[in-house]
Amino acid sequence: MKLSDFDFDLPDALIATRPATPRTSARLLVASGDRITDAQVHDLGTYLRAGDLLVLNDTKVIPARLSGTRKRDSAQGQTKARIEVTLLEPAADGTWSALIKPLKKVRIGERIEFPLGLTATLTGTGDGQGQLQFNLSGDDFDHALAAAGAMPLPPYIAAKRPADERDKTDYQTVFARNAGAVAAPTASLHFDQALLAQLQDMGVRLTYVTLHVGAGTFLPVKVDDVTTHKMHAEWGQVSAEAAAAIAQTKAAGGRVIPVGTTALRLIESAARETGSVAQWQGDTDIFIYPGFVFRVTDALMTNFHLPRSTLMMLVSALMGQDRIARIYEHAISQRYRFFSYGDSSLLIP
Repeated sequence: MKLSDFDFDLPDALIATRPATPRTSARLLVASGDRITDAQVHDLGTYLRAGDLLVLNDTKVIPARLSGTRKRDSAQGQTKARIEVTLLEPAADGTWSALIKPLKKVRIGERIEFPLGLTATLTGTGDGQGQLQFNLSGDDFDHALAAAGAMPLPPYIAAKRPADERDKTDYQTVFARNAGAVAAPTASLHFDQALLAQLQDMGVRLTYVTLHVGAGTFLPVKVDDVTTHKMHAEWGQVSAEAAAAIAQTKAAGGRVIPVGTTALRLIESAARETGSVAQWQGDTDIFIYPGFVFRVTDALMTNFHLPRSTLMMLVSALMGQDRIARIYEHAISQRYRFFSYGDSSLLIP
């Protein structure tokens, strides 16, 4: 299974840099059997039925991108360097792993100064990342980060424009509550409270899981034989309540439909050992590519993904490679908008 099997040509003009407004006005490609239907997200209820269960990822994106200054005194006077930091993950000792650019401009023990009195000291490096100790912690740190940080937009958007205040709302789901992600569960960005209420009124159930999406979700696959690719790990949790909702839906003959590849990867991780979902917590590096046996997922709502990415491999595993190729050909010919701020699809095997 070669990386080139998951490649396709995507016109640059189809990469969305802003979301549809309102959220539910985004387009929705519905693929069921051999049929492809063009709809909009606010039509989602037409394609669901009472007894279905939507599994939503309630992770909350932190404004993890910081721009600061490293100051250094020398015999020639004080020198300054502009430093860009993207926070990745907190450690048990309170430090943060981070992408630091340029990392070579900061020495161990040196301090980076950010706006509003927030500072960080470099305490270590490794694997192209740095460890930062901030001068604030707890709520004080959260408040300072909210004021000084910017949303960590994906590279393909950040290359076209900087993050702004709009992104603090646009790049967050309406049900986000557990802070820790540095990328959004983007399929869920299409929901507003009115749509959630409408679906519940028609008998569709909702349950929530948490997977803190990491920056590794954007890492390219660098091996030609995709089966040898090593996935990044992300922390997730399936509560007893969510596990029970999934079990009840299965027992009643309803469909379990994760919203987004993050929710799908999490519930399939939780079902690996026994074949059914139980309460679960931990790091998952599950890699889903064609040949994978799905234990829980009956359908998937997801955006349109990068060529040659692990997410293209995941949807190919769910729908079949030939079928996904036809779906993406249709999406491109019909000018669907791609990636994090783009349109959505409902994939029903």
